[in-house]
Amino acid sequence: MSEVRLSVSQRTTADGVHVVALAGAIDHTTAGVFHEALTLPPDSAPHAVIDFHRVTFMDSSGINVLVAANNTARARGGSLRLAAAPRRVLDLLHIVGLDTLLPLHPTLEDALAPPSTV
Repeated sequence: MSEVRLSVSQRTTADGVHVVALAGAIDHTTAGVFHEALTLPPDSAPHAVIDFHRVTFMDSSGINVLVAANNTARARGGSLRLAAAPRRVLDLLHIVGLDTLLPLHPTLEDALAPPSTV
């Protein structure tokens, strides 16, 4: 049996957005790694973008981490945005209604762009 892995890379942009790029599966065995990646020090920027473009699977464990991270970001006056989620992740987000609470962007660049003022 092969071990399911989730790799995480992190960086902070020049304007203070915490970017978390994920690769692999998000399930009960990797949810702790995902949660840890989204747990920021209290004095850090409260805005985060999660790049899902290399995520192969996500179950309800990932949904729980996203809900908690969104609640924390909002409590700190920040935001959580999702980028480049594959169809199966988008479908899950839609089924549970998170697509109405979290901004979804087709690319990382779109998620990092300043909001347009129309």
